[in-house]
Amino acid sequence: MDTLDTVAVVIACHDSAGTIGRAVRSALAQAEAAEVIVVDDASSDASAAAALEADDGSGRLVLLRQPVNRGPAAARNRGMAAARSPWLAILDADDFLLPGRLAGMLRHAHDADIVADDPWRVLEDAVDGPREAVLGLETPRRITFAEFVDGNVSRPARPGREWGFVQPLVRRRFLEAHGLLHREHLRLGEDYELYARALALGARFMMLPPQGYVCVCREGSLSGRHSVDDLRRLRDCDAALAMLPGLSAADRTALRRHATSIECRVQWRLFVAAIERGHLVRAAACFATPWPLPAHLIWMLCCRLGHRVGERFRGTPWRPAGKGAADAFQR
Repeated sequence: MDTLDTVAVVIACHDSAGTIGRAVRSALAQAEAAEVIVVDDASSDASAAAALEADDGSGRLVLLRQPVNRGPAAARNRGMAAARSPWLAILDADDFLLPGRLAGMLRHAHDADIVADDPWRVLEDAVDGPREAVLGLETPRRITFAEFVDGNVSRPARPGREWGFVQPLVRRRFLEAHGLLHREHLRLGEDYELYARALALGARFMMLPPQGYVCVCREGSLSGRHSVDDLRRLRDCDAALAMLPGLSAADRTALRRHATSIECRVQWRLFVAAIERGHLVRAAACFATPWPLPAHLIWMLCCRLGHRVGERFRGTPWRPAGKGAADAFQR
């Protein structure tokens, strides 16, 4: 195999003993994976041991340990810095790759700096069961900055369909040439911010139909446990991105839409917290925010009502689809 077609798979993990072995085995099964770099972010469980137990003896597995928990952005930066392959691939510790995924991605990588595929989504208790494509893409196409940002905007009509689920291949040379790293103060949306910044700097981004990245939906996943501060930091990063030179009016409009969608989530969290504490005036104040924030609050209240009605009359609660769906009402 040509060394120009090799990939370093970086897996950041924290308290992922139950799933990290599956992720490591799936990465090592990819012939194009010259390196599988696991960064244990100061786990309190046996994540490191579970990763080592999945080693196939090929010498490709590298385990790095963070002395203190610094979040996924810092863990990924450390793994990426240790990589030597021309391509980098991020794999979440609770997800896995199907055979041939990296080969399918590399076939479209000759004229790209970032190559992403539409992930498959499965349930944790049925990883070999039915799969659903997150985005529903059918043909490969080049993605612009505005399209990528808009693809990360949460919309009521398509819950769980944001592009934040994609985990692309990235050309290491492009990142190094522009000094690009994950922003370590972000514990939510660090991938979104990095890829948006890369696009603003001229990265060629190719989006593909599913090639074999499997996104596992499970109770208690990190994607559903973000704080209000996490959301605010993600919202504020859009203002920093808008200051980058060369962006069009459409690009900046997309950034404003994304920031507004994050602010909607902030206001919902504040509304729920106010209700739980009995602060009705604070809860009402959330509806005094600029449009479309009140509309989002009303939609979320309707979702909560549907959940309660489902519990009472069907015995099964209705809830929006998506990774961390059990936490959807706290988004």
